[in-house]
Amino acid sequence: MAGVQVSNVSRSFGAHKALDDVSIDFADGGFYALLGPSGSGKTTLLRQIAGFDFPDSGRIAIGGESVERVPVEKRRIGMVFQNYALFPNMSVADNVAFGLSVRGEAKAVIAAEVKRALELVQLGKLGGRRPHQLSGGQRQRVALARAIVTKPRVLLLDEPLGALDKALRVDMQIELKRIQREIGITTIFVTHDQEEALTMSDRIGILRDGRLVQEGPPEEIYDSPKSEFAATFLGDANILRGDSTGTGIRLPDGTAIAAGAGATLAAGAKASCAVRPERIRIATDAGSAGRANGNMLRGQISKRIFAGNNSTYFVERDGQTLKVIVQNTGIERLAEGQDVVLRWSPESTVLIAAS
Repeated sequence: MAGVQVSNVSRSFGAHKALDDVSIDFADGGFYALLGPSGSGKTTLLRQIAGFDFPDSGRIAIGGESVERVPVEKRRIGMVFQNYALFPNMSVADNVAFGLSVRGEAKAVIAAEVKRALELVQLGKLGGRRPHQLSGGQRQRVALARAIVTKPRVLLLDEPLGALDKALRVDMQIELKRIQREIGITTIFVTHDQEEALTMSDRIGILRDGRLVQEGPPEEIYDSPKSEFAATFLGDANILRGDSTGTGIRLPDGTAIAAGAGATLAAGAKASCAVRPERIRIATDAGSAGRANGNMLRGQISKRIFAGNNSTYFVERDGQTLKVIVQNTGIERLAEGQDVVLRWSPESTVLIAAS
């Protein structure tokens, strides 16, 4: 196993800069997510690490060894694609054995390693089947077994669960995490699914327009985003804009919004505050909303969406729509058209400098 270091990597395709001076470390044995919208550079970065493409500048090291000009077949990388890329005319066992066969390993070694890999992904009894006889989740496991059977230093996953339905995707998230922990391999996966990134990864790197916007543990990025983009891309967030007061902002109508302890920004500068929808309390009057919470805004419910265990309220306030997520506990629900008070604590408010 090995860590991966990406240092000041840039890659352009004509006038388009797919990667712009990206630096990120993937520590040995970690599970990392590269998250971003289409065209953000996440798949391009994965291809640079794999060796399918080479950077224009910068350095890529695997286990401390520079590999930015080393071809893919010499990097000892395992990779799983969204479409799995299984050979339809081969059995499950032969698909898994393919990489070892190309290496010229002895038949006994191949048989033992294929058996071990299939048992790891819980497909030990299905080695004789063909891919078309498997479910989507089983085919995904075969692709994973094929990627790890050669004992790569790094495992790369490109939207590995994108072809699965939601229920199966959740199951496979758990399985992928279990397998990764069991073999202890450095794993980097590309996704556009925020929930997937939060659920599976130890650390997340958010990319936008070829640049690394923010990197860190999921909880840190979710609780302390450094930009409006990070706040709204990883999870959901209400963004309030105004002038900095030093420890919060003042909205155009004069309302002061306080941020958490330690939040500081030059007074008078343009700034914004981000607050997660589930951290706002909503009520029909200021008293029942809870006086202990410091920030307060008034508005009117324009829409309510019921989603089983919770409801999302859309509240119109001074030309802006704010979103509030409330757990459905069986108490009386608020109706569209009602005037309401929103309250939340400064500790739930993130102060962000204008970008």
